[in-house]
Amino acid sequence: MAGTRGTRRTLPLVDASPAPEAPTDMAVHRLDDHPREECGVVGVSGLANAAELAYLALYSLQHRGQEAAGIVTVDDAGVSHVHRGVGLVSDVFDGARLSRLPGSTAVGHVRYSTAGGSNVENVQPITARYSRGDMSLAHNGNLTNHLDLRSRLVDEGAIFRTTSDSEILVHLIAKSRHETVEAQVDDALTHLEGAYSLVLSVGDTLFAVRDPRGFRPLVLGRKDGGHIVASETCALDILGAEYVRDLDPGEVLQLQGGRVRRLRSLPPAKEPAPCIFELVYFARPDSHIWGQSVDRARRAFGRQLAREHPVEADAVIAVPDSANSAALGFSEESHIPFELGLLRNHYVGRTFIQPMQKDRDFGARMKYNPVREVLAGKRVVVVDDSLVRGTTSRSLVRMLRQAGAKEVHFRIASPPVRFPCFYGIDMPTKGELMGSRLEIPEISAKLEVDSLGYLSLEGMVEAVADGKPYCTACFSGEYPAPLIDVERGLSSPEGPVSC
Repeated sequence: MAGTRGTRRTLPLVDASPAPEAPTDMAVHRLDDHPREECGVVGVSGLANAAELAYLALYSLQHRGQEAAGIVTVDDAGVSHVHRGVGLVSDVFDGARLSRLPGSTAVGHVRYSTAGGSNVENVQPITARYSRGDMSLAHNGNLTNHLDLRSRLVDEGAIFRTTSDSEILVHLIAKSRHETVEAQVDDALTHLEGAYSLVLSVGDTLFAVRDPRGFRPLVLGRKDGGHIVASETCALDILGAEYVRDLDPGEVLQLQGGRVRRLRSLPPAKEPAPCIFELVYFARPDSHIWGQSVDRARRAFGRQLAREHPVEADAVIAVPDSANSAALGFSEESHIPFELGLLRNHYVGRTFIQPMQKDRDFGARMKYNPVREVLAGKRVVVVDDSLVRGTTSRSLVRMLRQAGAKEVHFRIASPPVRFPCFYGIDMPTKGELMGSRLEIPEISAKLEVDSLGYLSLEGMVEAVADGKPYCTACFSGEYPAPLIDVERGLSSPEGPVSC
């Protein structure tokens, strides 16, 4: 590839990752029932100590994936260096490991598996030897035709190292008959359907891609003559980088040597469909995505929720931390004081203890603790961002009553989640979703609350849309991208079975 240093070298790709740990027999229990984060990606181009910058960016994107992390760098000779592992960013990397990742180009990824399972082989970035140089790939989203594509590629002789849908793109690029890397990447992308924000390196050239509907966010930043692409602006903030803009749906950028070149865009969808659940729950409140503040969007949800479901109460409390902004909005609109009635233990994410048969409220008590002085004798409004299975919410209501709350009114700053997501969020199957199985009065009785109110779909969209369309599939069942694997009977309409 012209202008790409080292892309035709045959030096070995250096993998500094440790051998995977032996699997444990002990069960791992999550301590809440929110949808699980998808993934976070970062790319660094033309900046010294790219590994350290990628590490800091991933640290700020930790909320998007807490299962595994990885960084690939490319040194001046065009050789890739890899370190990946299972765990949080701070567990996977330390100073010594980062020092073994030289180069001014980096691709990074934090992961929670949405397709392909949680095997260590699926930890990204995915790496491959390629005729034009070492290749690495980080992917946020989920392809809705990956099983169909995989079957075709296997029939043509492809051998897969992982069960991840992301590896599909590596094979499509490698088998393309086009002459240049740019054309091969473009050719491969035309086969994909579904959700993908991608960062891809070939040699020291970086590519950044957003699918034609723009399901997942991807932003471009600038720092000291180089560039950074990342899932959210909070990753730019921690690096002191200047926000340039969001990538447009379908846009393909090439970054190298301090230059940004826009390649041919993918054929546009009739209208974009950014995932509204990013604003509801996933994105960090200090981020800006799609031209708006996540915090202000959530406050708008809370204000609209208060208008739709008013209640007489003494205090508004949030289920921390993701519902804090929505609870503040509810308080602002209702003029009911916001109080810190629940505190969260930030050092608990999952546990290897198995107490669930003995104590069904154990998970909630591990993660949250009520402030009795705030709750005793009070009528409280509890605001949460979403309700999926409802198990944690039911436990929280019991905790609040035990702490002295006289009345507990639950308010959800999004509509009932009734449908599985096929675009990169780990939702339970449709049969497990409380909003799919039960009507709202039945949910209220299950939660043992004095009243229950959900934000309406129309109210949610009007609160933030400003004329923009969003993907609301998990609420409405209207899927903007075709579910090819489901339509061909390759996966279940109840939801992705490999999550």
